[in-house]
Amino acid sequence: MTDELTDLTRVAEQAVDLGYDIVKNTTPAEIRLKSDRDIVTDVDLAVEREIREFLKRATPEAGFLGEEETSTAKLDGDQDVWTLDPVDGTSNFAHGLPLCAVSLALVRQGEPIVAATVAPFLDLRYVAAKGRGAFGNGTRLRASKATNLAESIVSICDYAVGDQAASKNARRLRITTLLAQRAERVRMFGSAALDLAWIAEGRTDALVMLSNKPWDTAAGVLLAREAGAVVVDASGAAHTFASTETIAISPGIADAVMTLLNDAQTG
Repeated sequence: MTDELTDLTRVAEQAVDLGYDIVKNTTPAEIRLKSDRDIVTDVDLAVEREIREFLKRATPEAGFLGEEETSTAKLDGDQDVWTLDPVDGTSNFAHGLPLCAVSLALVRQGEPIVAATVAPFLDLRYVAAKGRGAFGNGTRLRASKATNLAESIVSICDYAVGDQAASKNARRLRITTLLAQRAERVRMFGSAALDLAWIAEGRTDALVMLSNKPWDTAAGVLLAREAGAVVVDASGAAHTFASTETIAISPGIADAVMTLLNDAQTG
């Protein structure tokens, strides 16, 4: 017996597998700037087109919102919408670093209900469905049981580029400084999809991401939540697509991390 959510999860897995194969087996032939220090490759575009066409055939009633090509899909409307980052961590990918992922989620009435993320060069596959748990390479995921920030690994997302990068990075640098003083280690992996998947998997204990693009976060937020992590914005309010930050934390250190973020805001 199958049901709608099971069927949609299978579609998501099949879709990201297409991206897995393209990313794993294709060297970028064209790299261009989208904006200040923000690049796109021909592989990003190929993955997005391939997955978009597959999803159009598999779920013709659903909308599509990708990072690279224009879309009018609305995540808070009545239509289900797939949101995709074809290569999350494009700079890593373009430089031959293996920390990149294909990340896909189905959003229904403003909430991700299905997620699939693959890391082609690490042979990692993650999947989640709302209310049914999160899984990595077939194993159920659980957020870490960390209770002490001084014994925790905290990842932070990339520093800002483009307009007002200096002012945006001032806050990021304050947070980095406080984390360096209080956490066991601070890491920057360069892929929000992997940041969130690794919170779900318990590889890391907290993530501070001071941005919230749906294609970056939708799949990972569902993975993290289904694994028992706390996912909020920097004020501690429940995370939504309207949030300006994505903070994912193991429950045992949530208070410590939120206190640190408040200290960085007022410091």
